[in-house]
Amino acid sequence: MLIDSYQRKLNYLRLSITDRCNFNCVYCMPHGMRFKLAHEDILTYEEFLVIARAAVSEGVTKIRLTGGEPLVRKNLIKFITDLSELPSPPELCLTTNGLLLDDLADDLYKAGISRINISLDSLDPDNFKSITGHDEFDRVWRGMETALSRGFKQVKLNTVVIRGHNDHELADFARLSLDRPLEVRFIEYMPMGTVGYWSQDKFVSNAEMKESLAPLGALTPVESGNGDGPASKFRLPGAKGLVGLISPVTQHFCSSCNRLRLTADGKIRLCLHSNQEVDIKTPLRSGASEAELAAFLRRAVINKPQRHHLDQSLDHPSNRAMNLIGG
Repeated sequence: MLIDSYQRKLNYLRLSITDRCNFNCVYCMPHGMRFKLAHEDILTYEEFLVIARAAVSEGVTKIRLTGGEPLVRKNLIKFITDLSELPSPPELCLTTNGLLLDDLADDLYKAGISRINISLDSLDPDNFKSITGHDEFDRVWRGMETALSRGFKQVKLNTVVIRGHNDHELADFARLSLDRPLEVRFIEYMPMGTVGYWSQDKFVSNAEMKESLAPLGALTPVESGNGDGPASKFRLPGAKGLVGLISPVTQHFCSSCNRLRLTADGKIRLCLHSNQEVDIKTPLRSGASEAELAAFLRRAVINKPQRHHLDQSLDHPSNRAMNLIGG
């Protein structure tokens, strides 16, 4: 088992398989952001698979594929199939912006993806374009509807709430849970990377979000299941789906964190908001065996921080933008 010095069992690995994205969201990778990893610096699928196999041998039971946008990387379906065939195969999940989901949902399901998170920050096509830089709302909407019609265990919408951009749309988002088996999750806006877009006046707390949902009726708390993640879950009266509130800033959930992140360029990121990273690509490309990589992971997790300190100071964001970490 991967157990850190605070006795947290780390059984959830997030693989950022690319830093590329087909959107240019204002808070993540806006137009004009030119930095991209060189292709030779990005791990191959074979390298990701070796690390994943070592992680699974150490008790990892859930792997999520992220990006950038994971669906833009070629031959993804074959990689997912390979992950599904690992010894003691982990649960396979994917986070996407949904642009290519309508075309790929069937293949993703057949390859072994069980849960899909769709990042969607506006339900208004014009506002969607202003946030993402692309006039593609209808295509993303089709992708969500297609995913809901397939056999995925769970489909979630992730909405980063930013004052002045989409905070007026929360009730509209929450209503989606009324007639769909969808979990709509509102996430506090976090300072990430060097994009320079984050500011305190754009921040909306979960408490304020909850107040804005009050006109829809009572939010009945719903107990989270095993592996459901950090959201506080609620159900609106008569709703088929759920509403989730994720508060990484105002009510951190570090004490129960079970996550490790592997960046596209081969760094183990021990905490989303810590700039501490451990280079696993060098030993991997130097010929380390699976057993040696497993031992490397056991040593690395000892240094996972006890917690982040966003609730104390928002002045020191991560040194990487979200597209380079994978969320």
